[in-house]
Amino acid sequence: MRVPARIYATETLMHQMDEGVFNQVTNVAMLPGIVKHALCMPDGHWGYGFPIGGLAAMDPDTGVISPGGIGFDINCGMRLVRTNLTFDDVRDRIHDLVDGLYTRVPAGVGARGFLKLSDEQFRAIAVRGARWCVEQGYGWPEDLEHTEEGGSISGADPDRVSVRALERGRQQVGTLGSGNHYLEIQVVKPEHVFDARAAAAMGIDVPNQVVIMFHCGSRGFGHQIASDYIQSFLPLMQRQFGIQLPDRDLACAPFASAEGQAYFAAMKCGINMSFANRQVILHRVREVFGDVMGRDARELGMEMVYDVCHNTAKLEEHTVDGRRRRLLVHRKGATRAFAPGMPDIPRRYREIGQPVILGGSMETGSYLLRGVPSGQQAFFTTAHGSGRCMSRAQAKKQFHGKQLERDLAARGVYVRSVSYGGLAEEAGAAYKDIDAVVAATTTAGLSQPVARFTPIGNVKG
Repeated sequence: MRVPARIYATETLMHQMDEGVFNQVTNVAMLPGIVKHALCMPDGHWGYGFPIGGLAAMDPDTGVISPGGIGFDINCGMRLVRTNLTFDDVRDRIHDLVDGLYTRVPAGVGARGFLKLSDEQFRAIAVRGARWCVEQGYGWPEDLEHTEEGGSISGADPDRVSVRALERGRQQVGTLGSGNHYLEIQVVKPEHVFDARAAAAMGIDVPNQVVIMFHCGSRGFGHQIASDYIQSFLPLMQRQFGIQLPDRDLACAPFASAEGQAYFAAMKCGINMSFANRQVILHRVREVFGDVMGRDARELGMEMVYDVCHNTAKLEEHTVDGRRRRLLVHRKGATRAFAPGMPDIPRRYREIGQPVILGGSMETGSYLLRGVPSGQQAFFTTAHGSGRCMSRAQAKKQFHGKQLERDLAARGVYVRSVSYGGLAEEAGAAYKDIDAVVAATTTAGLSQPVARFTPIGNVKG
């Protein structure tokens, strides 16, 4: 190990982590050029290469870039949208809203979007991300102000992406995907607002306010980019770069090498496609709410709160041992959480800190948090969700999707899912206690809770 490994967790959460987490965070600490610590967030669980919830900052001159530290679903992330509606406004229309979302936002493995894009148009999306969408009328200019990186990270190069990846991505803009991806209608109960000042700054200021949250990423496009570069890095690691690691899943290349830079430019295409994907989904969400509620989306106050990533590698400046350094920060299943006053936070949130969206299961609810100064210890990073504590296979054996659907309906949550098997995989009991995860991030000084959201309707991939 070149640096220590650190896991943020309570004793209970630590016991819920599988052995793979401890092995993987130890292996991450062996990567060339790693700075300070290899880290894992309280929602950590086993992943490919890095644990999900893993974090590593690399010296860009001596360190590596690893697809396993970013994830196959590049820029998998969360988007939160406020409304001026209350629960009473939607109580009798929740079925219509969820059914409309299920119809207009394709979900599931292999789902295709409604946009019919040419190769040239999709390459433009890979470079311009959500900006391209807004220019084409799929969104509002202010959406970009409240998206990480302004909805478009610079330096993306489609020429570094395979033809196969481009073909897969071109058909999937505006789709939800499968697994733990979802589109959820939620309510903010007055007793679940913990920081009224920050909540008001984020537009959460109405008792029993309705919000929409969704979780998705770069779909097959990001998966193909990661797969392509992992296969290209594996034979080069020892032969060309002299890198020996205990786990092939940590396949990597020196960041400064031609190969490392090629992957970095391709990975940024995945980031931009994901921003575009969530932007088009937001456009469809606004359409559905406008149709069902009989009012324009602007009349309904359907403003974005924020869009945050949790599967990226980015060049950022951080203070390490009293010195400012430029670092390549890998966050896999971990969310950036910049503190008040830091650059790259929208002006609206500059005084309170960056919004953090922490998604939970469809049974338990989700959180809105904010970054805090003490987050510097973890390169201003926090958890991204509640984190699995049960494998998908085990969940499918233990739970039955149709019964789960009935149980949720009895508790006031209307769910539409592509498959009952997929629904069973996402049962609340397959995840850690989201309240415990948030409490751990708070106690550790990684982020501060602002509000908790209760689900009332869900579209599941």
